[in-house]
Parts: sequence; C-alpha cells; structure tokens
Amino acid sequence: MRFALLAFTLLLSTGASAQRVEAVFAEARAQKGPLLETLKELVSIESGSRDFDGLEKLGSVIAARFKQLGAAVERVEPSDIYKMEDTPERIGRMVRATFAGNGKKRILLIAHMDTVYPKGLLEKQPFRVEGERAYGLGIADDKQGIAVIVHTVAMLRALEFRDYGTLTVLINADEELSSPGSRALLTRLGAEHDATLSFESSRVESDKLALATAGIASINLKVFGKASHAGAAPERGVNALYELSHQILQTRELSDPASGLKMNWTVSRAGMNRNVIPPAAEAVADVRVLRVADYDRIEQEVRSRIRKQLIPEAKVDMTFERRRPPLEASAASQAMARHSQAIYKELGMALVVDAVAEGGGTDAAFAALKTKNAVLERFGLRGFGAHSTDDEYVLVSSIEPRLYLATRLIMDLARDRIR
Repeated sequence: MRFALLAFTLLLSTGASAQRVEAVFAEARAQKGPLLETLKELVSIESGSRDFDGLEKLGSVIAARFKQLGAAVERVEPSDIYKMEDTPERIGRMVRATFAGNGKKRILLIAHMDTVYPKGLLEKQPFRVEGERAYGLGIADDKQGIAVIVHTVAMLRALEFRDYGTLTVLINADEELSSPGSRALLTRLGAEHDATLSFESSRVESDKLALATAGIASINLKVFGKASHAGAAPERGVNALYELSHQILQTRELSDPASGLKMNWTVSRAGMNRNVIPPAAEAVADVRVLRVADYDRIEQEVRSRIRKQLIPEAKVDMTFERRRPPLEASAASQAMARHSQAIYKELGMALVVDAVAEGGGTDAAFAALKTKNAVLERFGLRGFGAHSTDDEYVLVSSIEPRLYLATRLIMDLARDRIR
C-alpha cells in the first residue's frame, strides 16, 4: 500500500493526473458493497425532521461509524436557533466527527440525516436493490451523502492518507426545516475550513456538481379586519379578504428574471363562514434569489408597497423569513470545480458543473456565507425522487466514480494541488 501511495504522490506532482490512480480506484471498488450495506442500515431507520427519537437513533449509528474510523466524535446540541414559523420546539442533535492529520489544510464534509417523510412509510418503501437502482426512504436526500462520506473516510484510512491538517464531518438533523439549529455552526465551520464539500445527491439525468444554489425566503402576510353579518350589516365589518386580495395584486409582479429573483404567492386563507365578513386573512409567498443582496431589495420593496392599503381600517402585518442564503460561486470554488472535472477525466468520464442555480437551496450556502474559500455542492451519488411520491433511488453505478472523486479531491486539497 505504501508503494502505491508513493506512485500516487508522483502522479500528483503537476496536479490532477491524466490517468486513473489505481490505488484509489481499487479502494473505491472495494467499498461499493460495504457502502450499499451502510445505505441499508441508514435507510432502515426512519428519521423525519420532527421524529426526535428516530433522529437520536440514527445519530447514534452515525457517531459509532465515525468512532470506528478513528474520529473524535461529538453529539452537538442545536444552538443560536433561527426561529421560523415551522420551527419545532425540539431539533435533533448533530454529529460532528474530527480527524486529525499531519498537514495544514482544513477540509469540511457535510450532509444531513433528516428526511421529509412522516413516520410509518418505511414499511411501504423498504430498502431494496433492483438492477442499477438502490431504493429507500431518504436514500437520495440525503442518506447516500452520509454513506459516501463514511466510505470516503474509510478509503483515506485504508490508503493511510493523513496529509490534511483537520478533516471535519458535520451531519445535521434539521436541513429539511431550513437548518434553524445548525446554520450558525455551518457558517462558522465553513469560515474556519479551507474547503467545504457538500454531499447532496447529483441528478440521475446528469452527472454534476453545483457551484451555485438558490436562496430561499418566505413572506407571510397577515391581515386583521372585523367580523360582521354579511347579510344584515356588512358595512360594520372590515373585510380582511378584500385587503389581502389588494395586497397580493399590488405585489404580484416583483419577480426579476434578469437577476434570477422570483417571488410568487402560493398559499392563502381567509374567512370563517359564508355569511360572515372575514375578520382575518393571510397569504404566503415563496421567494428565490441568486444573490444575498437581493433579500434586502425584495423585502424593502414589498414593505414599501403594502403601506398602500385598500381599506385603511384593516391592519396589515408582514414577516420576511430568510430560510436559506444562495450559494454564490467564488474563484476558489471555480478552481476546485475545474480540478474535480480533471479528476473525473481520469475515469474517462465527463463531469458537468452547474454555475447557475436550479432553484433548490442547500446547507452549502450557509458554509459559504462568511468565506471566499472553496465550497461545492452535489458530491453525492446520482439520485431521483427526493420530496416526491415516487420511490426514491440512487444509481449503484455512481458509487465507484463518486468515491474516487471525493477521495482524490480531498488528497489534492490536503497537498495544496488545486490552482
């Protein structure tokens, strides 16, 4: 093994090699079967974002795996919680694993253990492998990410590679809730590390990494009026539905395709009964941005417009929740993306790098919020069916190339080979 590592070192003398590094590829191939077994274990524990017991059970399993690999492991309580309308009273603990090396570079690997599924669905969708597809609840989003990190670390250990300064792994339990309890730690760790690799899944239809993801916010507009009999005395009421409709109409065209800003009203509620003037009404808008600065712009514009009321007697309240910042590409991220493409070429494969956000948010954006160091998303397996009623699956054929990519990249990062 040490001879293989020496050969590997020589190949890296000018950056990513044009040829496949056999020692690394052999380990990736050896980890394929064990990774599928890890997926089965992870998927067989239900871990919805509000299933505290399930998250505790899964967190214990994950912590034990990293301890076996030689990490100092902590179960981290959420702190500095960003309260949103849907933030639960209890948030699952994180798993933080730290591997100390011999070098100087600090590298962060992130994934999440929570899923969007309610408890009880496991019986209907158990883990199974059918041909090139491995199925299971949350397997693509994001239990495959945990498994890829576990087995990437296992490869580094088998290769006796410890040239990094610190290799940190953070697995949080509230990503599907917009990370209210982990965002502060993700931001701090992102700023403390030289590079961050986030292991959300790639797409079945395209083998890719992502330089950018959308920021997500929500607007909650509440109108308070006064109830009255709709037939006998409508004039005594203050119709909250009329005022809400006015507010929606005067803020309906604030999207800006040129900058990627999108704002759409998506949910509304009003009224008590057919014959009662509605005393209250509310609506929710979904907001997507590609630049952090656009949050301020859209919030200020909406607040300015809602001052113009149809019914002066109504009370209009607005809450603007910044659920996720966008991930914006830095020069260091672009360099790491190019290097990743070169590594994939060693396998005779093409790696797509998305420079434009597709619409979804990511924890990688929190890691990048206070740093210009490299942060990349979608180092996970190629997957399908997340957040849907379709059976979720990952492509078994993506295991070896993705393990090879992550391991080679960590090695090159540790040795400062990326330019």
